[in-house]
Amino acid sequence: MSNLSERIQNLTPEQQELLRRSMQREAGQQSQAVARSTVVVADHSPAPDRPQLRQKVDFSLFFFSADGNVGEDQRYRLLLESACFADANGFSAVWTPERHFQAFGGLYPNPSVLSAALAMITQNVQIRAGSLVLPLHSPVRVAEDWALVDNLSHGRAAISFATGWHEHDYVIAPANYEGRRELMFQNISLVRRLWAGDEVELTGVGGKKVSVKTLPRPVQRELPVWITVASERTWQRAGEVGANVLTAFSTSADELRQNIIGYRKARMENGHDPRTGIVSLMLHTYVGTDLEQVRAIVKEPLKAYLQTYINQFRPMAGDSVVDPSSVEMQSLLEAVFEHYFEQNSLLGTPDKCAAIIEKVAAAGVNDLACLLDFGLDHETTMEGLRHLAELRRSMQPQIAAMGQGE
Repeated sequence: MSNLSERIQNLTPEQQELLRRSMQREAGQQSQAVARSTVVVADHSPAPDRPQLRQKVDFSLFFFSADGNVGEDQRYRLLLESACFADANGFSAVWTPERHFQAFGGLYPNPSVLSAALAMITQNVQIRAGSLVLPLHSPVRVAEDWALVDNLSHGRAAISFATGWHEHDYVIAPANYEGRRELMFQNISLVRRLWAGDEVELTGVGGKKVSVKTLPRPVQRELPVWITVASERTWQRAGEVGANVLTAFSTSADELRQNIIGYRKARMENGHDPRTGIVSLMLHTYVGTDLEQVRAIVKEPLKAYLQTYINQFRPMAGDSVVDPSSVEMQSLLEAVFEHYFEQNSLLGTPDKCAAIIEKVAAAGVNDLACLLDFGLDHETTMEGLRHLAELRRSMQPQIAAMGQGE
């Protein structure tokens, strides 16, 4: 345990409460107006005055939903080219998910395999699973596979663990479905021990106990761990075990802020530095220069994305899912699109997106997981990515210096 963690644990309850209140005051100060300045972007033309963030906020690229049925050639072109772009343009990480048996996200059944590929074509970005459904897997294999990725990437592997939610995925490990939440946390602990080089006793053939120590040894002494969170309890559990968190922007900014405060309080109360946990927020992303043009570009692809997402529930919900061709469903999709477009995404001009970034940063988010693969064509997505890189630079011209000072 670090010296800081020991000091936090040794604080009296009153001292811990004072520290918690100090953190809350600091979070409130982050929402105040920030200084403005003009910077030079990649094309060397002056960027418009735009607020610079008071705290360091990283930008990462997030892949989640590419249709596994579409096309036959270069299905992974967007992922690979975007990863190379991110690597060369100061993005912090690239995320790939684990998804099974559905067209939605069908390109991504195994994040460790994709991460090994990304390790060979990048040099700087962290390579993250977002998310790995841990109850579907042996923790031994997870430790082995990701130690291999860590070696190939020279120490850039990271994992966000999740329980999964689609019961059909559990044909891979049906016995684990009912207890998947507790099993995930138990196996996170086991993966961490194996990663650290501990010899772990496991049950083998005939119930015999076997001690194992995994190889190859990873480059990083500790595996960077995220937990994919939605419920208030999972936010708290993530803080208790000292993990980072990955979440979607499916609530109000105020509720997001309250969840982050509770998460950091849980870190503090369990001996973890409350200020170091990374809060990664997934946001659908496409940046362009004209708001109405952006709306026209993203509207139908995003509505189709939302429809495909809803279709995942059909095998479990049956007739309770509304007919996709019905007027009711089309009205629902229209309303959800407007909500995402106006409030809960990085869809729009740099200034519109900057306002969203300021809002979530003030709530305590320090990593923006920018979801790209929601149905736009390749060239359009890459053009939006270039605008996103310019936005990132315009808001955080001191990002490199800030990172070195941490």
